[in-house]
Amino acid sequence: MSNPSEFFPTGKIKSKILSQLLDKYCSSKIDERVILGSQIGEDAAVIDMGDKYLVAKTDPITFLDYKQGIYNNIGFWVVNVNVNDVACCGAIPKWFQTTILLPEKGTTEELIEKIFKEIHETCKNLGISVVGGHTEITVGLDKPMAIGCLMGEVEKDKLVKTSGAKVGDDIILTKGIVIEGTSIIATEKERELLERGLDKQFIERCKQFIYDPGISVLKEAILANQNFEIHAMHDPTEGGIATALAEISIASDTGVLIEKEKINIFPESEEIFKLYNLNILNTITSGSLLICLDEKDSEDLVNLLQENNINANVIGTVVPKDKGLKIKEKNNEILPLEYSEIDEITKIF
Repeated sequence: MSNPSEFFPTGKIKSKILSQLLDKYCSSKIDERVILGSQIGEDAAVIDMGDKYLVAKTDPITFLDYKQGIYNNIGFWVVNVNVNDVACCGAIPKWFQTTILLPEKGTTEELIEKIFKEIHETCKNLGISVVGGHTEITVGLDKPMAIGCLMGEVEKDKLVKTSGAKVGDDIILTKGIVIEGTSIIATEKERELLERGLDKQFIERCKQFIYDPGISVLKEAILANQNFEIHAMHDPTEGGIATALAEISIASDTGVLIEKEKINIFPESEEIFKLYNLNILNTITSGSLLICLDEKDSEDLVNLLQENNINANVIGTVVPKDKGLKIKEKNNEILPLEYSEIDEITKIF
C-alpha cells in the first residue's frame, strides 16, 4: 500500500491500489447469485435473477459548468454515463435512481426543478423509469453533484464482460475520441478560448458535442450485441482511450496493439487540444465505444454501424499478454501505450 500520509490526485484511484482493496474487502461472494462483482475494468455488476441477469451501475457527475447559479446538463449527463456502462454489458437500461447533493449557497427551486426535469426527460427518451432517489442541501459543496444508480436486464446468453476479450480479436472504436472532453473544455473554458482566438460559433459547436456526435453509446452497443457475438465492450471515460484499453487488457489478461492513425479525432477536438497541449489519448472520452469481437465479423459490424449513421473502424487487435500494451505510430514505430488514471483534463482546471 502507499504511504498513509500521501494524498491522492484528482481522478481514478490507481488500478494497483484499487485491486488490493478489492481483494482485501470485497464481499460480492457472499451471495452466489452475484455473477460479476467488483473487478478492475468491468463496467457494472451482474446478478442472477432467474430467467435474466440484472445489471447494476452507479456513477457520479461532479465536474460541470456553473453559470449564474445554473448548472448545464447535469441531469442529462448523469443518466447517460450510467446508461453507457450498463449498455457495455449488453443490457437494456430499465430503472434509474439519483442522489442529488446541492450546495448551501446558490441552490434555488429553479435549479432543483431544472435538474429533475433533465433527469426525467432524458430517462423518458431512453425508455427508462425513474424509480427513486434522494435530494439534499449539503454542507461543504460549492456546486451540485449527482450520483446515479441504474439497473438493466440482459438475456443470459447475451451478457458481455470486459474480461471477455480474446487474443486475435479486432478492436473497433465508434464515433471518435474525446467527445466528452471537447464539450467540457469548450463549456468551462469558453471565455479563455475566445481570448485565444477561437470564434463563438466554433466553441458552441464543441459545447454541443455531448448531443452531436453525442456521449451516449447505447445505440451502437445494442446494434452490436443483437447482431454479433461480442466478446467485450468498454466505455472509455476518465483517463481516455489509453486507460480504457489498459482496463480491457487487465480484465481479460491480454495485451493490445493499436494503430494511432486509425483512431478518429474530430478536427474541433484537435484544435482545442493543441491550444492546451493535452495528450488526447489520455483525456476523458464518454461517447466512444470499444468493441472486441472475432476478426471475421469486424467488417460486417463496421458496415452495420455505418449504415446506422455511426462512424466506426478497426483500430487494433487483442494480442497475448506478453506482447504488452503497444501503439503503432504514424511512422510505423511501435511504442508502449502509456496510460494514467489521472485524466489529462485535470491539468487545466
